[in-house]
Amino acid sequence: MMHLTHVRHLIRNLWTVPLVAGLSIIISFTASGLAGSQLWGDVFMVTAAVVAGAPILRSAVHGLVARVIGIDLLVSIAAIGALFIGEVWEAAAVTFLFAIGHALENATLNKTRSALAELIAVAPEIAIVLRHGEQVSVPPAEVVVGETVLVKNGSKIPVDGVVIAGSGAVDEASITGESIPAEKALGDPVYAGTISHGGFLQVEATGVGADTTLARIIHRVEEAQDAKAKTQAVMDRFSTWYTPAIIVLALVAFLATGNVTLALTLLVIGCPGALVISVPVAIVAGIGRGARDGILIKGGEFLETSATITAVALDKTGTLTEGRPYLTDVVVIDPSLDESEVLHWAAQAETGSEHPLSRPIVEAALGDGRAALGLPEHTEPVPGKGVVALVRGHRVAVGNLSLLRVEGVTKGTELAAAAADDLATRGRTPMIVALDGQVIGIVAVADRIRQDAREMVGRLHKAGVSKVVMLTGDTHLVAEAVASEVGVDEVRAGLLPEDKLEAVRELQSQGHVVAMVGDGVNDAPALAVSDIGIAMGAAGTGVAIETADIALMKDDLLKLPQAISLARRTVSVMRINIAVALITVASLLAGVILGGVTMTLGMLVHEASVLIVILNAMRLLRPSRLSPSTQPVASPTSRAREPEARPVNVA
Repeated sequence: MMHLTHVRHLIRNLWTVPLVAGLSIIISFTASGLAGSQLWGDVFMVTAAVVAGAPILRSAVHGLVARVIGIDLLVSIAAIGALFIGEVWEAAAVTFLFAIGHALENATLNKTRSALAELIAVAPEIAIVLRHGEQVSVPPAEVVVGETVLVKNGSKIPVDGVVIAGSGAVDEASITGESIPAEKALGDPVYAGTISHGGFLQVEATGVGADTTLARIIHRVEEAQDAKAKTQAVMDRFSTWYTPAIIVLALVAFLATGNVTLALTLLVIGCPGALVISVPVAIVAGIGRGARDGILIKGGEFLETSATITAVALDKTGTLTEGRPYLTDVVVIDPSLDESEVLHWAAQAETGSEHPLSRPIVEAALGDGRAALGLPEHTEPVPGKGVVALVRGHRVAVGNLSLLRVEGVTKGTELAAAAADDLATRGRTPMIVALDGQVIGIVAVADRIRQDAREMVGRLHKAGVSKVVMLTGDTHLVAEAVASEVGVDEVRAGLLPEDKLEAVRELQSQGHVVAMVGDGVNDAPALAVSDIGIAMGAAGTGVAIETADIALMKDDLLKLPQAISLARRTVSVMRINIAVALITVASLLAGVILGGVTMTLGMLVHEASVLIVILNAMRLLRPSRLSPSTQPVASPTSRAREPEARPVNVA
């Protein structure tokens, strides 16, 4: 891999040829003016043409060997022809200006690839490992998975891992694009290439060498910046016939007029340099900007497609919500019991369940100070309905009304149904608890809606997305409550994974370009069929980084509209660049035919258009200006055990 200092050295070397050629031209004018010797002036002009033209001719020959007729061939023919007819100034000026443009293009591409160079530069060179009770310094690639790595204040973390001791703040900007250091403590993940800004951490290595998140990001950015966009592929096909057409035009002009200078001038001004660089320089800059912001885009094609997104489909759990349900309510139906007793009967039944909603119930029961929970004698999960367990000789059912009907429970069901509906309308997931054929109460859990969910939807609309759709397995009643909370345009509830796929296809059939945002597991079918698949919180997840069309490294909803805005900015720059290039070539051709545009003037204007295209693309390297934040709407808090959270049904 190339170190940042090597990149800088390369950029400096790019200017060697044009500097030598320019010096020769200056000496030529000096010799002609002071010494009055036209001969010495011509010698230095020819020298300038040879110095600047040799790399151009070499590139043209290599292109011909590969059966590619490129811009270098046009300039080579024009320069050689100018020398043969004695126009040494024209030959020197054309090759000199082209060499400057070539150096400027390469320097700009290196600049736009600087995000990759910066990623490489943050790679640590040493790791301190505990071996046999001693601190040993080794190269990061030699750390063994499972070893304990010591991270001291100010040092770079050399591996991916989990904190097993200590605490501190870590700058994760190189991975997530987040400038504020993240606090790390026991059990928190850390990533190679991030920097400790306080504290002392002991980290158990889980990924080393090429298996680190940093290595995967570098690999992805390398591939993405080399991948061509659809527009670039069109430009390449255009060039395959455009360049030969210019040669034929120059030949026809010579045969028709006998004017060699006219023919050579047509070759020079016909160079589509700005057109060739217009798309790749924008793509590389856009992908580089995204990498700096913690947004990994798979390639130019996906960047271009993302700019046309008109509909975004969002999974709910783990996307609009935090994905960590908690107990919110305990409702007593049987007056002979209290809340704690209802909760413990439910928790003992759920102890043997694998359902994700069992965890918050069990944890709440363990934390209320009563005796430890015992294991049920028998547990019988009822798919889609709940769980039935035998607890100390008592039959306990925890689930929905359908489960009660299966169990033949009738006493207390009407009151339980009314209370369950009330909880559902407020975003809870109610689970009715029955003991020995009688309803004793209801426990309810909820997931927290992310605080920036509403703001994210607003920013998506401002970024040009016309429809934001929530796809969920929840009931319609709860889904509508969530929709009103976050402001989505459309809700599709009660969906299985295959139903989500059909929902995406239906949006596409309506003419939408659809981006699907999900966790990549139960949403895999929908992600696969969508036009753009987006993975959130992909840091440390190798599969998400490699397979998603766009990977948002930080688990931050606002990165989603930022990614779409970046794509739209990039495509806008591409279109402006193409327009500048085409207008320049058309104007120069008209100027040559009508008279007044010389070979040197044509090349000067041509290189000026290249400079305009480059400067326009460089604007993408600046951070995007996000729209002002909107204030999140306050959430319902009545009867909730954690009133600061915004609950949402997680069934």
